[in-house]
Amino acid sequence: MRAFFDIDTQIDFLYAGGALYGPGGENLIEPVRRLNAHAVSAGIPLISSVCSHPENAAEFRVWPPHCIAGTVGQQKPASLLAAKRIIVPNILSNIDLRGYEQILLEKDDLDLFTNPNLIDVLHQLEINDCVVYGAFTEYCVKCAVSGLLKTGRKVSLVTDAIAALNGAQGDEVIEHFVAAGGHLVTMQDVL
Repeated sequence: MRAFFDIDTQIDFLYAGGALYGPGGENLIEPVRRLNAHAVSAGIPLISSVCSHPENAAEFRVWPPHCIAGTVGQQKPASLLAAKRIIVPNILSNIDLRGYEQILLEKDDLDLFTNPNLIDVLHQLEINDCVVYGAFTEYCVKCAVSGLLKTGRKVSLVTDAIAALNGAQGDEVIEHFVAAGGHLVTMQDVL
């Protein structure tokens, strides 16, 4: 089954004034809204990774504090949320995903695979075809596509629904992704 992966499209990253704003991040909101809405209307599982850090997160030794659990900056813009959604916490849990349109997968690291429930989510939903988009190409998106490829699944990156903080580094990630067997697609291809 195909699934859409909306990576880290959160207020702290997408809006000027956000704690770890990426210039141009706001330009992702409309493409991601369209992709998420398509997934929901077509019955395609939508997995949305969300940083959810404690106030003393180890990551804050490298990055300024951001996406602290329970803050406005940690939230996704309302336009990117489905009505029937569930939060999958960053602790091993036994969660029944039936009946939900969107799975909010919490993480306290760049890599969504640090959530111990991700493999179960992939198996429960029988996902073998992954469509990935979001923020930011050379960080969390890179971790998502690399990790998904390592599981042996087909992985497609939506090139007009990602943003990089550093264009050259983002391009390098894309080159490595394709060399590793990943596929590049556009929104038009997916929608």
